[in-house]
Amino acid sequence: MKESTAANQLVHSNEPRSISMFGYELIREILLPEILGKDTPEILYWAGKLLGRKYPLDHYDQIVEFFEQASWGHLEIKKETKNEMEFELNSPLIVSRVKSKAEQFFQLEAGFLAQQIELQKQVITETFEHPVKKSNKVRFTVKWDQKDAVSGTM
Repeated sequence: MKESTAANQLVHSNEPRSISMFGYELIREILLPEILGKDTPEILYWAGKLLGRKYPLDHYDQIVEFFEQASWGHLEIKKETKNEMEFELNSPLIVSRVKSKAEQFFQLEAGFLAQQIELQKQVITETFEHPVKKSNKVRFTVKWDQKDAVSGTM
């Protein structure tokens, strides 16, 4: 399936660009919850997984780059064990979300991370978000079980 969309072209472009924080947050914090209602967190999580399938990335550095290009913030891996990875995300946009109703507004990123790690490790994954109000960051824990392989692999 070959897509020639503006978003696809932007993801693969190295051109610097800016984004209006007001416009971005207007859509993300006001419009989407109004349209999606009480199911906003769940729908955003699955939307993130869908984006992860549309933009499969081969390694961690590409995930970091994608987060930067999507204006989601700076993503950093904090630790990795046999069955989980911990990431930390920070950006100016995160500060206001962490201080307000952050619990439902990092599900898009959580779903995207879950899908990317699932594609890379070939095991079913799930991501949990942990807003850290003191440092205005978000931690994501991606967990998996090595015995829970993606169908048709391992």
